[in-house]
Amino acid sequence: MVTKSVYLDLDRAWEPAPAGLPTIDAAEWGPHLRFSAPPRLVERFYAEVAPQLPPFIVYGSGDFHHLSALWLRRASAAVVLVSFDNHPDWDIRPPKWGCGSWINRALDLPQIEKASVWGCGNFECWWPGQLWGNRRAERAGRLEVHPWADGRSEQDQQRRGAITQRNWRDRFAEFVTEISGRKIYVTIDMDCLDHAHAVTNWENGRFDNNDLSWAVQRLRESCAVVAGDICGAYSKPKYSRWKQQFASNMDHPKVSLDDTDSGIAINTASVEALLPILAG
Repeated sequence: MVTKSVYLDLDRAWEPAPAGLPTIDAAEWGPHLRFSAPPRLVERFYAEVAPQLPPFIVYGSGDFHHLSALWLRRASAAVVLVSFDNHPDWDIRPPKWGCGSWINRALDLPQIEKASVWGCGNFECWWPGQLWGNRRAERAGRLEVHPWADGRSEQDQQRRGAITQRNWRDRFAEFVTEISGRKIYVTIDMDCLDHAHAVTNWENGRFDNNDLSWAVQRLRESCAVVAGDICGAYSKPKYSRWKQQFASNMDHPKVSLDDTDSGIAINTASVEALLPILAG
């Protein structure tokens, strides 16, 4: 696993590196890339780090999840993107490179057949929040979002892709059957996990480690997992531009972490449970 995985340290989310991974120190880039970044800066960063990266990457806060669209560039053949995330990250508004819109950058890549996002628990998949989502890609079948519908109206539970705690494993098993034999890229944003299993900069979701372990194992049994990443651990925000900081503060829930050691321990336990299954 060590030869196929690395910890890309952008924000000191983990110290020491989880799972004993080798570390690439990219902390000087963190404040420039967090939450959003101009395209020229993104390209400079990618040119610098890409040659150092193995197929599987662990990195810090979900504020950097837009970097997954860079990791996907390395796919040499058609792949299906499978994302576990409490947010759909499908916003069609600027900025172009932002953690809330990165799925669209992934769909820009010709090698991405489609993207399927599982475990969305926030407002963005429902009216009126979905007005800003990439509904065109969803209607075309290139993007699937699977939001939690527990406790919502019967009409909401009929929404395309909606899941509940009772039926999500059956729905996921059907999905795995549909993509059986395909090459896939798996990204896990730890905010899809509940409070007991992840401490993040965003709202927590409803999965636990057993849920994700089961889901990733199903993918491994039926598909070719060619690469993947895990992000979403809490880190103290640092920014290089005031507009970037202002927009981030407006968008984020009010989250702070008083017991840093406890948060790191929780997040480390989750990564060490999930990474061996993801990286194979």
